Amino acid sequence: MAGYALKRLMTEYKELMSHTPEGILAAPIDEENFFEWECLITGPEATPFAYGVFPARISFPQDYPLSPPKMRFTCDLFHPNIYQDGRVCISILHAPGDDPTGYETSSERWSPVQSVEKILLSVVSMLAEPNDESAANVNAAKMWREDRAQFERIANNLVRKTLSLPQPDS
Repeated sequence: MAGYALKRLMTEYKELMSHTPEGILAAPIDEENFFEWECLITGPEATPFAYGVFPARISFPQDYPLSPPKMRFTCDLFHPNIYQDGRVCISILHAPGDDPTGYETSSERWSPVQSVEKILLSVVSMLAEPNDESAANVNAAKMWREDRAQFERIANNLVRKTLSLPQPDS
């Protein structure tokens, strides 16, 4: 199975290189291991994360694309759908099949027709429009709902940090 997964990842990498979505860079860490990728995602315009550059890693299982990869931001990111350790929590990365909690439909979850590009575009969309109903970071979700100005200040400080810009005076 790992042979098929490697072939699929190589094909997806070639496709990404031929038409890279705006604001996204992604590639295997090295040519010896196509199962670990590094990514840079630019925060979408007109969002609290606008213009930030957020590094992440994607780890692919040996049975990819039958099972979803795992994605984790390697920088600080305060967001309702990102765990405090950087793990991304969105439907497209959840194992295929029925959701045991009944929150997601099977069509929202991982399927082998998904791709690295679709994952990355979903993450950009998630940055723009958090799902505060299914929070990985409850504090961020609560702040997103109840104190948007404070959430935006935190996000702006994180953006500045990713760009190595000085923090505003408190």
